[in-house]
Amino acid sequence: MFLLLFAAALAIPLGLDLYMPVPEANPLTAEHIERGRELFFDTRLSRDRTIACASCHDPERGFSDGRPVAIGVFNRVGRRSAPALVNRGYGRSFFWDGRAATLEEQVLQPIQDPNEMDMTLPEVSARVGMPIDEISRSLASFVRSLLSGDSPFDRFINGDRSALTAEQQAGLQLFRGKANCTACHVGPTFSDERFHNTGVAWRDGRLLDEGRSAVTGRIEDRGAFKTPTLREIARTGPYMHDGSVLTLADVVDFYDHGGKANPGLDAELRPLKLTPAEKDSLAAFLNALNGSR
Repeated sequence: MFLLLFAAALAIPLGLDLYMPVPEANPLTAEHIERGRELFFDTRLSRDRTIACASCHDPERGFSDGRPVAIGVFNRVGRRSAPALVNRGYGRSFFWDGRAATLEEQVLQPIQDPNEMDMTLPEVSARVGMPIDEISRSLASFVRSLLSGDSPFDRFINGDRSALTAEQQAGLQLFRGKANCTACHVGPTFSDERFHNTGVAWRDGRLLDEGRSAVTGRIEDRGAFKTPTLREIARTGPYMHDGSVLTLADVVDFYDHGGKANPGLDAELRPLKLTPAEKDSLAAFLNALNGSR
């Protein structure tokens, strides 16, 4: 379920002992959320007037787009998958490489990217008749309102023992134990908001994408990408930063093999040696992280 919430306070309770940080300079209001919603679906933000934010962040797909990589104006092909936007108000940094520190900064970058919307900020301001800082604040507010909750998992941990099937409960135990998923997918958002090298970008003895290192310049960040949320995960495939893993079963297999060996592989990754039944249970649990509709 995608819950559209707003408050004038500086923090918003999610109901899972987690509070959303909201900048003092951009208090979350119904007016800002509604204006941001209109902009989110407005194709005037793109050069050829065919692409809106919603083109790559479809509500029916957990605010992702179902493609391996994003497609922008004039059918230009991007190099990374469009990440899901649910619960991003709780994020610490944004994009797969964490290059934006705030949502207010993040929402303007796709507008300016030649492979996405290909506009300048003055041009888009003139088109929609709104100052850039107001566009930024409104879009950021709308993204903060996109909350996924009330999944079978949530109902289970809140006391409804019938909310998860026996197979999903077995998957939850694997998730927390043998499969070691909580090394990265931790807390109510199922993300540690950190960057990890799983080997996805390693092909033929080299990295196809430098990942976080392109932002920090640090060797230890080469091939590292931000841990995505697992909320709505069954709706947001294909998976990984490049959309190279097609299904949840494929994701489980990838981690069962310990990722893909490369010089910077995260120390937490190792072969899991899951049985076929355990793999099925783990995938079943991941399906229980979809919000109800």
